[in-house]
Amino acid sequence: MSSAVKSLNPTIVRESDYDYEYDVVEIFHSVQGEGHRAGIPHVFVRFGNCNLRCEWCDTDFLKHDRMTAKSIVNSVAAFKCKNIIFTGGEPMLNNLWPLQRILKSNNYHISIETNGTIPIDEGLIDWICVSPKDQLYPNAKIKQRTGDELKCVYVGQDLSMYDDLADGFTNLYLQPCYMENESVEWNGKNFALTESIVKDNPQWRLSLQTHKWMGID
Repeated sequence: MSSAVKSLNPTIVRESDYDYEYDVVEIFHSVQGEGHRAGIPHVFVRFGNCNLRCEWCDTDFLKHDRMTAKSIVNSVAAFKCKNIIFTGGEPMLNNLWPLQRILKSNNYHISIETNGTIPIDEGLIDWICVSPKDQLYPNAKIKQRTGDELKCVYVGQDLSMYDDLADGFTNLYLQPCYMENESVEWNGKNFALTESIVKDNPQWRLSLQTHKWMGID
């Protein structure tokens, strides 16, 4: 293979990758609390900014710091964990290739949680979790239609809206909407309703935000 062709290989780290900048809300080490990979320790890289405004979002994604890819990797390396989650905000608003190349060259496994409105390049991410928000934003077209995990927040929508989308995913999860400003009774009723919907639709599995119950990030 010629050097010209090699230079186009998206998997080869480039010198400029280290200086590429991102808006980052926080980087922290915790246990994944929801979905298929629940219980597995990860380092969370939470990016700033989002193209949607979901009422249940618990992240102030407009408050962030500018960090280079090198600074992000150095922060991640402080933890003895090789599992990374890109989250947000909406991580796919960023060009993730520079950061991805550095992380993969250091043998990290990369997951992403995205709203699916921006397609993901082939080979960029190891584990793709799409959490669509079209139950709130019917005009927000889901462009990432394949992945490892489809995780939908349940707010009373008809699950038939996901019939076509679900075919592209290996694991299907329904997660009750948890509102921090609502009462225990309100959230409890929503949890019970989601459980009953899952029992009636066994192709779906129940996902709970166990980290919130445990009082951890």
